[in-house]
Amino acid sequence: MFTRPTKLFLIAVLLTSSAVARAQDQGVQPGKPRPSSPFAVDESKLAKGPAPRSTDGHPDFSGYWLPSRKDRPSGNIGKDYPGYKLPFTEAGRAALKHNVEQTVDPEALCVVGGIPRHDASALPFQLLQGKSQVAFLYWYTTYRLIPFDVRKHEDDPEPSFFGDEIGWWEGDTFVIDSTAFKEERTWIDENANPHSDQQHTVEKWTRPDVSHLHLELTVTDPKFYTEPLHYQRTWLLGKPEQRVHEYSCAEDNVDGPHIGPGPGPIGPDGQRGYGVLAPLPPPPDKDHPAVTNIPE
Repeated sequence: MFTRPTKLFLIAVLLTSSAVARAQDQGVQPGKPRPSSPFAVDESKLAKGPAPRSTDGHPDFSGYWLPSRKDRPSGNIGKDYPGYKLPFTEAGRAALKHNVEQTVDPEALCVVGGIPRHDASALPFQLLQGKSQVAFLYWYTTYRLIPFDVRKHEDDPEPSFFGDEIGWWEGDTFVIDSTAFKEERTWIDENANPHSDQQHTVEKWTRPDVSHLHLELTVTDPKFYTEPLHYQRTWLLGKPEQRVHEYSCAEDNVDGPHIGPGPGPIGPDGQRGYGVLAPLPPPPDKDHPAVTNIPE
């Protein structure tokens, strides 16, 4: 059962993206104390020791993983670049301008964020590792499954939000190679950065010890970027009883018809956020039904 602050946090995350939720900070109201984040982790109390291993000898990545506050700005693929500026081609700059001026944040319309956006998300996720594949479970009530020993993509894969994903082990590193992404339906992060149909991602996942999960991500998209993009971050192990819960983004999405284009304000620290937010709209009623159809 969620507390009210947690519910408000998740509503804001899925209706107006996780960056807006951080600014709203779990339902904080002017003049009232700011509640603590349900996703906060005291790193000094994390368990010590080596990473657990599965029966095949590889590290077991299973667990509930929370963002480390050391990775800032969250939600921004350009977090490790000077001035947070990505190396755009002319076509890439035009695509960014289009997203900022004409495109509503896809996640605010309940479109799956996909990869690499989910890799940059401010939300936790759950990982379940089996004998032949690994499952990533997200707070958006969506998931992805990656096999452990497939090294060739389909000949003509259907474009999807997570792409055609194949995976294999390189020692203690699990590699996920993805192609065939849906074009123009998603942003690569919260800041409206675009991708084309040429996007290709390579994720390298490691668990250096029991309490940390690390990602090294490379995004190659020669149509929109002059060089491969590099991104890295670390997650922290949650408590054994923590897990993702069902959340229906489209249900009661009263904000949907009222959201303007673009990511909103992005501060000099590269962090998307809003200084002042209006209260969340009331739930729909018979005179104001929820949004059920999202235009193409």
